[in-house]
Amino acid sequence: MVGNRIWFGGLFNSSGRRRQLNAEKTFELSPLQERRLQKLKERLNIPYDETRPEHREALRALWSASFPDAELSSLVSEQWKDMGWQGPNPSTDFRGCGLVGLENLYFFATTYPASYQRLLLKKQGMRATWEYPFAVAGVNVSYMLIQLLELNAERPKSLPGINFIKVLSEHEDAFDVLYCIAFEMMDAQWLAMRASYMQFNQVLEATKQQLERELSLEDVSEIHDLPAYNLLYK
Repeated sequence: MVGNRIWFGGLFNSSGRRRQLNAEKTFELSPLQERRLQKLKERLNIPYDETRPEHREALRALWSASFPDAELSSLVSEQWKDMGWQGPNPSTDFRGCGLVGLENLYFFATTYPASYQRLLLKKQGMRATWEYPFAVAGVNVSYMLIQLLELNAERPKSLPGINFIKVLSEHEDAFDVLYCIAFEMMDAQWLAMRASYMQFNQVLEATKQQLERELSLEDVSEIHDLPAYNLLYK
């Protein structure tokens, strides 16, 4: 396990006590930061293409990582609904985010399997009658991060985006790890708000605001500097 689980009150209160950076400070990217940012942006521009064998294999790998004891009958199957896709063909849910939505989920499943399984199977807390669909929520988290970090802009101008570039220079997989953290934060918000399906957008917005505060802290230079990093289970 990474960190401890007694986090919610401290996480949401500690941010306000720590000094934040001045957004007007000049920030120039180092050659390493430029390369890693460009590589990440290239990932974000790849659409999911169900005609490409490597994309189909990636989708199969996601199923295997999610349900190792259950065989997938077909890439188009009602089984996908068990994971929280809207229909029997997950490729239709990647349209708004591209291949990175699949990559993020697979990274989470294989890097922090205990955390991933706990969220996938809704093992913790008092769950709602109408729960959020896990996989579709994951795609929404990917999209939220792209917007928050200004990854569609030439370079970030906000503090969260600038601090993320600093983290990226220390951890090449920072975007994927941050995704796992954001997903954990979203589920914690869901439980704290006692939310139901129709409130998902409110929960995601609250998650975005909290993540924005954490990424605006002055002492953030590595991924484990984020208070919410302690949420992740190996």
